[in-house]
Amino acid sequence: MSDVVGQINQIHREVGRREVGGKEARTVLVRRAYDVGVEDLWDACTRAERIGRWFLPVTGDLRLGGRYQLEGNAGGEILACEPPKLFRVSWVMGEASAFSEVEVRLTPEDEERTVFELEHAAVVPPEMWERYGPGAVGVGWDLTVLGLGMDLAGASVGPAKAGGWRESDEAREFMVRSSNAWGEAYGASGVGVGVVGAAVRATTEFYVPPQG
Repeated sequence: MSDVVGQINQIHREVGRREVGGKEARTVLVRRAYDVGVEDLWDACTRAERIGRWFLPVTGDLRLGGRYQLEGNAGGEILACEPPKLFRVSWVMGEASAFSEVEVRLTPEDEERTVFELEHAAVVPPEMWERYGPGAVGVGWDLTVLGLGMDLAGASVGPAKAGGWRESDEAREFMVRSSNAWGEAYGASGVGVGVVGAAVRATTEFYVPPQG
C-alpha cells in the first residue's frame, strides 16, 4: 500500500447535525495531526500563496470581514479570524443561498505537532443527503487534508500540484477508501446499515466512476 493511500487512516471523521435558523444543518468534521508548529500550519492555511500550493488558487481580501474566492469552487466571507487557532468562513457555491460555513481549528500538541480540525456545516437538500450522505463533501475534504499534509512534507500531491493525479490508480484507491470511511462515520452517527451502504455506493460511483 502506498504512503498516500495509507494516510486515509490518519484522518478522524465525525457526522452530526445542528439547528440553524429553524433548519437542520448537517455537519462533517475531519481531524488530523501534522508534524509542524501551529504558526507554520496557520500560515499554510491562511496565506494565499500557500493555499494555492495544496488546495486551489484563491483571491480576495483574506482578513476578517473580507471576501474570498477559490478558483472554480466556493467563495464567501471571512466570519471569524483568531490567529493562530481559528477561522470561519461562509461557503457558497455559485448562486446557492442556503446556510453553509466552514470552520478550521488548530490546537498545538507541542512545538512541532499541531492538530488540525475542519468542520463543514450546511443545510443540505434532503434528496442529496438521502442519496450520498456525508461522503458527498467528506471525500473532498479528505483529499484536501491529504493535499495539505503532502505539501507540508514537501511532496507534490494535491489538486494544485499533481496535474492528473486524481485519475491515477493511487487516487482512485484513496477515494474508494475515503468513501468507505465516511460510511463508517455515518453508521456511527446512528444511521442504519442499508442507508449507509446505499450512500457509500452512490458516493463511490460519483468520485470513482467505472473505467471504460
